[in-house]
Amino acid sequence: MAEPAAIPNPLRPANWERLQRLLSKTVARNPFYGRKFAAVGCSAEPASPADFAARFPFTTKAELVADQAAHPPYGSNLSEPLSRYTRCHQTSGTTGAPLRWLDTPESWSALIDDWVLVLQAAGIRPGDRIFFAFSFGPFLGFWLAFEAAQRLGCLCLAGGGMSTSLRARVLLENGCNVLCCTPTYALHLGTVLAAEHPDASRNPIRTVLVAGEPGGSIPSTRDRIRRAWNGAAVFDHHGMTEVGPVTHEIPGRPGMLKILEESFYAEIIDPITGQAVADGESGELVLTTLHRLASPLIRYRTGDRVIGRHEPGLVLEGGILGRIDDMVIVRGVNVYPTAIEDLVRGFPEIGEYRVTHDTRGSMSELSIEVEGPASVIEPLHSKLQSSLALRIPVVIAREGTLPRSELKAKRWRHLG
Repeated sequence: MAEPAAIPNPLRPANWERLQRLLSKTVARNPFYGRKFAAVGCSAEPASPADFAARFPFTTKAELVADQAAHPPYGSNLSEPLSRYTRCHQTSGTTGAPLRWLDTPESWSALIDDWVLVLQAAGIRPGDRIFFAFSFGPFLGFWLAFEAAQRLGCLCLAGGGMSTSLRARVLLENGCNVLCCTPTYALHLGTVLAAEHPDASRNPIRTVLVAGEPGGSIPSTRDRIRRAWNGAAVFDHHGMTEVGPVTHEIPGRPGMLKILEESFYAEIIDPITGQAVADGESGELVLTTLHRLASPLIRYRTGDRVIGRHEPGLVLEGGILGRIDDMVIVRGVNVYPTAIEDLVRGFPEIGEYRVTHDTRGSMSELSIEVEGPASVIEPLHSKLQSSLALRIPVVIAREGTLPRSELKAKRWRHLG
């Protein structure tokens, strides 16, 4: 059965030309998309954005995983000879098998250009000193942000291979004024710095640039990060290894992420029907890369739940609200991880937390462990009940016993 067509978002003339160039090159030179388009009769370029939405199929992560399994190790979604590729990165694999992704020097340079735009929007300028509190593993974002900051003219310090204590000391000793990491790690590093360097109340960090988790656009999490870093500005951004940097926060408008529209054709669809949703409605973000020609993605279903508005330019209200498949139903109530985080982070005395979703009984149940004083149990319990209309047990965990990560935090465990 053919997928339902989505009504296209507006496309500026320059971006329509970029889309046509992408499709022309991909149909002719990319084995993965050559087969995929031939199977549904998409041998010609679309006549209009509406024709593109009507005839060209979505791409899913499952298809890409299967393609890499059938054509190891990199799959067949390559528009250049393998000898032209000089970068290899991979996804985290948090929602399935990891994907390897290759870039040519040209496509990598285009991604760096996009990250420079993110840095500039955050108010970062040549001469700033940026500490990158990452492990510098195989994930794309760490390396890309680092090289973009170099291109911008910043002094870049890599925090790979360091303990949190050492990172705190190196950050202070080098007078870094920008920190780049996940929201979770920004909170953890700030806590360690305050405990081990109580004289560092005047630490020079003025901007905390976060990505990798929705927390950067969650009001209570942003406030916690800001207070942990003595009032530093918090700036959100999001991207994916498969597509590169996608959005950045609109300066002065926390929680509003702007799509990098010169690099992406974005759609927001109903995840069930595939039809486009209206402005202000929740849906799944679908992306077509316009500059990453050597390893493209066309109508890629990201799995990210968003609310889009055209202002002009597509803006994601509230940032990335979560994953489409993250929602759980508990006694008839739809519960998203971002809603739980916003409520828990509203209690400054709570450090880390973990949610257990148990489906082993006749009904789905939630419970929450928190690191904090026993006095927080009743107020948090009441807040959860009033906000979600659910009674969710809250228990105290011993300080430092819940998992922590410098990468994407895994605060939900599912039993059953």
